[in-house]
Amino acid sequence: MLFFFLLLSAIFPTSSSAPFYFVFQIQGNVYPLGYYTVKLSIGNPPKSFDLDIDTGSDLTWVECDAPCSGCTIPRDRQYKPHDNLAKCGNPLCACDGPNGQCEYEVQYADQGSSHGVLVQDNILFKVSSTSLAHPMLVFGCGYDQKHPGHSPPPSTAGVLGLGNGRISILSQLNSLGLIRNVVGHCLSGRGGGFLFFGGMLIPQSGIVWTPILQSSSSSVKHYKTGPADLLFNGKPTSVKGLELIFDSGASYTYFNSQAYGAFVQLVTNDIKGKQLSRATKDPSLPICWKGPKPFKSLHDVTSNFKALALSFTKSKNSLLQLPPQAYLIVTTHGNVCLGILNGTEIGLENANLIGAISLQDKIVIYDNENQQIGWTSANCGESCFET
Repeated sequence: MLFFFLLLSAIFPTSSSAPFYFVFQIQGNVYPLGYYTVKLSIGNPPKSFDLDIDTGSDLTWVECDAPCSGCTIPRDRQYKPHDNLAKCGNPLCACDGPNGQCEYEVQYADQGSSHGVLVQDNILFKVSSTSLAHPMLVFGCGYDQKHPGHSPPPSTAGVLGLGNGRISILSQLNSLGLIRNVVGHCLSGRGGGFLFFGGMLIPQSGIVWTPILQSSSSSVKHYKTGPADLLFNGKPTSVKGLELIFDSGASYTYFNSQAYGAFVQLVTNDIKGKQLSRATKDPSLPICWKGPKPFKSLHDVTSNFKALALSFTKSKNSLLQLPPQAYLIVTTHGNVCLGILNGTEIGLENANLIGAISLQDKIVIYDNENQQIGWTSANCGESCFET
């Protein structure tokens, strides 16, 4: 282990210059899949795992053949530990005594969870067309997964936690001097997109920045910003002072019950007199409408809805524009549904999440070095990664 770290230090200087950046192709969509994934190659020889990209959590974990309960991928595709458990002396590990296992348990907003142990292994990153880095990193070996809810569990192999805690892959790569402590994504509304680690792909102009709020809890770190006021068709509303967590792992956006109720009332009042009626039999999302004939795409229906925006009151001219396609889906039943949901009903209490639906067709940058989040409109279908 010591030799490996010294070797890395010699090849990859640990200065603030952080010479590299890594880019990944994204697969997936908000609907009907409900998640975006990247492939991460782990182990020696490397094995590929499809992981849900999640800026709402820190820990990266993969389904683990230990054996596994609640796993969704076949056993031969699960990660197989090989006497590589993280030791209790590791600063990323919390053990009950020197001989205990370094266990973890993580719970998500949808009440799903993963339980397992921390392991260390090589993870492969492409530095250039001819060069690879394979640092030894700590991640979770998940042997007990829970998937509550009515929808079937995802067929992914685990979660790529992109939060700003010490355990995140991003923080570990930064501590090795490989990258700047910056992560960004571009999620295409047509599916796919790209993810990047490091600061090389930050656009030079046109970015709207707002500060990351410091959490009062040292054990919970989120990409939280605000306060923000909701605008409807460019006009102020009663929804004010929202603190918002940017969470790419949530398919949809969630407001607290009071903000959600006000938002639904605004939309409902605005579409009165239009050729839309409630589609109460569509199980896709809580509030859906049908038209005179089934809708084939969002293009068929967006003219019936107004644009939203979030105005960040402590940042000059900071607006997160939310056109109708950033809060609506068209279902396989041909109806249009609201993709902003009541977070209080699923246990989020007063928290508000900006989910993947509202992050589409934007480059979103989480700059942990300068403690700020930025975004700008982009064509996320035009990838900048090397194939």
